[in-house]
Amino acid sequence: MNSLDWTVLIAYFGVMIAIGLWSHKRVDNVSDFFTAGGRMPWWLSGISHHMSGYSAVMFTGYAGIAYTFGVTSFVTWSLPIAIGIGIGSKLFAPRLNRLRSRLHVASPLEYLKNRYDLRTQQALAWSGLLLKIVDVGAKWAAIATLLSVFTGISLNQGILITGVITGIYCTIGGLWADALTELGQFIIQLFAGIAMLVAVMGELGGFSALWTVWDKLPDGHASPTAGPYTVTFLLAFLFIKTFEYNGGMWNQAQRYMATANAREATRSARLSAVLWLVWPLVLFFPMWCAPLLVTAEKPDASDAYALMTEQLLPHGLLGLVIVGFFSHTMAMCSSDANAIAAVFTRDIAPTLSKAARTWSARAGLLAARLSTITFLALSMAVATQVNSPTFKDIITVVIKWVAGLMGPIAIPFMLGMLKTFRRSGPTAALTSWSMGLLAFWLVNYPINWNVSGGVPLQYQVSVPLAVSLVLYIVIGFLKPEDTPARDVLLARINGQGDGDGSGLTAESLKVPAQGTQATRGKHGKREDSGSSGG
Repeated sequence: MNSLDWTVLIAYFGVMIAIGLWSHKRVDNVSDFFTAGGRMPWWLSGISHHMSGYSAVMFTGYAGIAYTFGVTSFVTWSLPIAIGIGIGSKLFAPRLNRLRSRLHVASPLEYLKNRYDLRTQQALAWSGLLLKIVDVGAKWAAIATLLSVFTGISLNQGILITGVITGIYCTIGGLWADALTELGQFIIQLFAGIAMLVAVMGELGGFSALWTVWDKLPDGHASPTAGPYTVTFLLAFLFIKTFEYNGGMWNQAQRYMATANAREATRSARLSAVLWLVWPLVLFFPMWCAPLLVTAEKPDASDAYALMTEQLLPHGLLGLVIVGFFSHTMAMCSSDANAIAAVFTRDIAPTLSKAARTWSARAGLLAARLSTITFLALSMAVATQVNSPTFKDIITVVIKWVAGLMGPIAIPFMLGMLKTFRRSGPTAALTSWSMGLLAFWLVNYPINWNVSGGVPLQYQVSVPLAVSLVLYIVIGFLKPEDTPARDVLLARINGQGDGDGSGLTAESLKVPAQGTQATRGKHGKREDSGSSGG
């Protein structure tokens, strides 16, 4: 990097902070800080949802997969995410929006206290918080790895720089700052990604390289599945990402909650799905061609994209691409920080402190900002250890730990919104959560160490979610814990239309007679003044 590249990078940081300061005046209370007050346009929500879904790991860990295995990096990663979000656009996005618009919650997990009980809410909140600290730590390490390649600064210095800048804007402006910076980051990444694509095509013979390069690449580079990324892994990943990217890890849930109504949330999800289907192709093509242009120095080839960028791009454009690396990581980390702060201040803190239950609007907002700073600091500390023997490397944390542990946390949260699973109560939720975590530990450690060749990756990441899913459904069938109060809650989440759902009753779910007395007048007719259609 020279002075021109540094100018581009510093200007980017300055713009991000300026957006945070501008967003500050749009944040008056906790609802504004965590869900933008339900005023976010669907297109901004969709772009924000997409940008908050991946980080510099795309340009390190997944670039290494693309360098080594080729097309499978797209087929077994972004393609199933696009499909999963498309499924969730009707199944989860509108219901997540109704959590805010009808139940008036500011945290995705806030409804769990009434859907199940306090123990379930706390179990999911604490385990998800700890997992996210590790997950975001991996993201900081990824961007710091790239920064060290370009500038020569140490890993810890890179973590400190990116973490502090992100902390400033997302703490000041909340979700509004996250979404607006993500819009700016998307535009920057658009130009940076196209610049890299054009540079690679120019090096390999022009536009025709899109179809002529394949014969020159290593054998199997065009295969949809390769290495450990098999068809079974693809199906398992689709299964996992359908839950994760539709709100299972909370930050994406906030994007749907921030839109005005359920219909807007659906449109937001569809836009994000289209972006996941199309844009990664632009980013991945240079990575697939990397073996023809550079020789990776790291065993996992996570430095391939950075080396190629240095070799092909002139100064100025090099700075723009580096800014693109930062944009994804800062988008994802800031959105995670906001989600975790929401869960801590709205779900955990009121359980730990009586004072937190009666916070004023100003005190609640201060707690939200302090929680954001604390989470960022903890994740940065973890980032300094991401390459230790415990974590092994960045991609291990992202694929194995996050994908494997996400399921047990997401199953009770996501399926708890669907009326199909109304019989699954606290027993089903806590059992599926705890046994899913146990399954993750077993397949990744004791069993993995004692099986010749180890447990295949697809089973390491999918078994915990499968165990949680089966137990959640089976226990709900064997030990139903549906009550009239829970049925009314589900009716408000599942009821169609954009009203507040105040007139929806347990009968809206076509429940058995146990709930009819509370919803019928003295003449036996339904007293349903609210809109249940739409």
